[in-house]
Amino acid sequence: MSLTAGIVGLPNVGKSTLFNAITKAGAEMANYPFATIEPNVGMVEVPDDRLARIQELVPADKLIPTTFEFTDIAGIVKGASKGEGLGNKFLDNIRQVNAIVHVVRAFDGDDIIHVNGVVNPLDDIDTINTELILADLETIDKRYSKVARAAKGADKSAKAEFAVLEKIKPVLESGHSVRTLEFTDEEQKIVKSLFLLTTKPVLYVANIAEDDMAAPEQSKYFNDIKDFAATEGADVIALSASAEEEIAQLADEDKSEFLEMAGVTEPGLNKLIRAAYHLLDLRTFFTAGGKETRAWTFKAGMKAPQTAGVIHSDFERGFIRAETVAFADLDELGSMKAVKEAGKLRSEGKEYVVNDGDIIEYRFNV
Repeated sequence: MSLTAGIVGLPNVGKSTLFNAITKAGAEMANYPFATIEPNVGMVEVPDDRLARIQELVPADKLIPTTFEFTDIAGIVKGASKGEGLGNKFLDNIRQVNAIVHVVRAFDGDDIIHVNGVVNPLDDIDTINTELILADLETIDKRYSKVARAAKGADKSAKAEFAVLEKIKPVLESGHSVRTLEFTDEEQKIVKSLFLLTTKPVLYVANIAEDDMAAPEQSKYFNDIKDFAATEGADVIALSASAEEEIAQLADEDKSEFLEMAGVTEPGLNKLIRAAYHLLDLRTFFTAGGKETRAWTFKAGMKAPQTAGVIHSDFERGFIRAETVAFADLDELGSMKAVKEAGKLRSEGKEYVVNDGDIIEYRFNV
């Protein structure tokens, strides 16, 4: 599935350091604004302990995790919506992604220059959000007068769009994002056609000091970020980008030692990747045994034939049924033989909505 989460934030908050750790892609890192101009794109494996457990119980020749895409977007500054700091280009890059990972500096340190000269996470968040809101308001204003005229006539689609614009405009003018609004299915279609920036789901990432990794709440900045995220109904995670970059370069045995010394059980990157994956409403199903055991990405709510199409279009076109086992049942019972004996192997048809963790063998005929 070609969905991507864009990493955004002010210059020098640790975006490219984090991206470098995530993908090991060698994105340029520099202690000056606009070190990133063209967006860097990288694929990451989605960490999922279930894959190794399935391989243990249903051995295959090869193990293949599913992947997810991150895009590192250049730092935004105040005035970006008016073109400041190459703002138009950067905002267009954000327009191309499906979700926003908003990195916020939550550590002190004179060795890293803050673009505003002082560390203030809430100010930083406000700067980014304001620029996105202003850009959306410009989009709405351009549509507003044109649609208002058409809505005075008999054009039903214009009337429907104008009602949506009337709903959105005051919210943006009050300094709030469009994602704080609720829309009907029909309204949502109109909203989607507007390509607004503040409709995109957001995950806030507090880039904390390495010393705070074991207990982020002790950071003097993290709780402020967490409280703000709650006002938007957004999730927030804490990690140390510099530490994550170091961890990513270590051998597996050294990683465990580093994590133990830091007082954490897994890299923060694992949490970030999983959080971004779920932010886009993505889920995982598995195929198991034989030549390969593999994890596949699908959108929550997809039915069995659609998920079959994730593997190959022929599977969807000729779909007959999906022989399905829940991961929890296989994990508990310990073998496919035991699963079958317990009556937990299900034959699902075209209307079956696939669940996260389903292990599926598709039957098809083309």
